[in-house]
Amino acid sequence: MTDEQKKPPAATDEVVRRLVNETGITDAQARELVAFLGPNNWTSLLREARILNPKGPKAV
Repeated sequence: MTDEQKKPPAATDEVVRRLVNETGITDAQARELVAFLGPNNWTSLLREARILNPKGPKAV
């Protein structure tokens, strides 16, 4: 088993939260992307999230 497989689920939650905050996609969309691409493929996650929401995050 590799170190990546030993990571706790919280690591995935952190990636989802960061993806939502940085791109403005929904939590469900972020979770689906992470499920497809994996939590360690940050550049691909950002690329796909920006395709889903090209306008970026909403100002708070």
